[in-house]
Order: sequence, then C-alpha cells, then structure tokens
Amino acid sequence: MSGQNSELEGTRPTHSQPNADRSTDSEMDPDPTATDTPTEAQLTDSNGVAVDSALVGDALELSYPTAEETIVDCARLDIPEGEVTALVGPNGSGKSTLLKALSSQLEPEAGTVTLRGKDIHSFGQKELARELGILSQETDSLGSITVEDLAYHGRYPHRGFFESVTDEDREAVDRALELAGVTHLRNAELEQLSGGQQQLAWIAMVLAQETDVLLLDEPTTYLDLYHQFRVLETVRQLNERKGVTVAVVLHDIAQAARFADYLVAMQDGELYDWGPPEDIVTEQLLADVFNVEATVEYEPELQVLPKRALPKDPS
Repeated sequence: MSGQNSELEGTRPTHSQPNADRSTDSEMDPDPTATDTPTEAQLTDSNGVAVDSALVGDALELSYPTAEETIVDCARLDIPEGEVTALVGPNGSGKSTLLKALSSQLEPEAGTVTLRGKDIHSFGQKELARELGILSQETDSLGSITVEDLAYHGRYPHRGFFESVTDEDREAVDRALELAGVTHLRNAELEQLSGGQQQLAWIAMVLAQETDVLLLDEPTTYLDLYHQFRVLETVRQLNERKGVTVAVVLHDIAQAARFADYLVAMQDGELYDWGPPEDIVTEQLLADVFNVEATVEYEPELQVLPKRALPKDPS
C-alpha cells in the first residue's frame, strides 16, 4: 500500500491480504465429508482453524450516486460469528460505507454481501430485520416519545400490521431496557435526555429486535467518556450473554482494541489489515493508517500511547 514505511516492510503480513489467510486447494482435505476443513473461500486464523463468519463481503466495490469514483474496494471482509468486530480508520476511509453495504442499506456496484450464506438483498424487509439489527449515525427525530415506546419500535419485525403487543413483546422490551441500563428512564421522553442517555435508549430499541447480528455505526460519537464506556460495555455484555455477532464502527482504536475480538483497519477505501487486536495493532499500522506516531505496549494488556501527529505525504 502507498505510504507504508519501507524500513518496516517484512515485519507484518502483506497488507493487501487480511491477517487471516485464505485456504488454497492444496491445503484442503480431499474428503468432502470433513467438517473441520475450511472451504476455499473461508478465512483461517493464525492456527489454521476456519473462521465461521455471520456476514461476508466478497469482491465489493461501493459508491454513491453522487460519487464519480469507487469509495470502497474490498476483496474480502468477514464478520466472525459470535464475536465483536470493530471497523477502525480515519475519517473518509470507508468504514461507514462498508457497514451500510453489510446492512443492505447500500447496494454494491460489484460483489456480494451474504448473511449466513444467503445474499442479503434476497431478504424481505421484515425478514432481514428479524435477523439483523442496525443503528445508524442518523437517528430519526421522534419528538416526545418515551424510552419504553422507542424500545417497542424494535418489535415491529415480529408483529403483523394489525397485531397488538404480546407478552413476548413486553418481555423483550423489559430485557432490552435492562441490558441497556435505561429501565429507570423507561417513562422519560427522549428529547429530555442527555446525548449519552439517548444513545443508550436507541440501543435498547435495537436490542428489543432480538437479532443474532447487530451493526452499530459510530455509537460513541459525541458522547462523554462515561457514556462511551457504558455503550461499549452494553455491547460487550450483549455479546457475552447472548452470543450476538457485532460489527461496530469506532474512531478510537484504543477503545476498539479493548472491547473487540477482531479489528478491521480501513485506509483510503481499502482493507489494510484484519485480525485480533494483539496481532494487528502495531506502531506501523498507527503511522500508516492514522498518521500518528505512537508506542504500542502489549503487557500486561494492549495499550496505545499516542505521541504526535505525523506530517502527511503531499502526494
């Protein structure tokens, strides 16, 4: 990739490939009944074990109607089943655009997105909403709606047009409010809450959908440090208690490394690296992707210690 420090070449995997390796035909077991052998398209971890992915983006080229060029060009992206994956990178690197494609909000110009092996654009709207929850950066203004009523909006995929609220709906909303930590705010109006409390209320709505896959686009933006941690801790608890697969766009790589099982580092619309934080968070990545000089410490736990902004390459 352009802009990499030539002195550091050879110390990390080639950045045109994710940290996990693709299996080749020669590595595959010839027995078609074998269940522990990765398929040709699957990624494997550093131990050669196949990564089971809930969402897969393959040969993606993404753009918008108003854009003249491709914004994201990604050969392969995996969101591992039952794990938390954070998409990180500077502004304009393509993180949110990629998440829109994964959630069926943006149709690729080329390539496919599959949800557990099925093309995501083949799902009906309600069918997809029962499988995948999405919290975008742009949330609708709902006026004087209460936190509880907002959570009930998350139950729409589970009801017919004329069906009333069921006991199952009430139980799901109660669980969502409790997990998001906003039970005490259930009767409060959304517009009267702080930004952090509002974000937790929106997360409660998505949790009430009770999907197995959850996509969050910059859920901590504009929040104070306390509410940033509350949001991320809620996401982590949801994953640990319910086994929900999470993909979340974050700006803070230190927070991403702390809370996520996998990181996807984006640079200029391309995948720079992919893998567990302890494998891919390096001083080289911080210089190449974020244009920051930093020290990375791995013991007793992974820490990123920024030092200064690096001068940008005028080219």
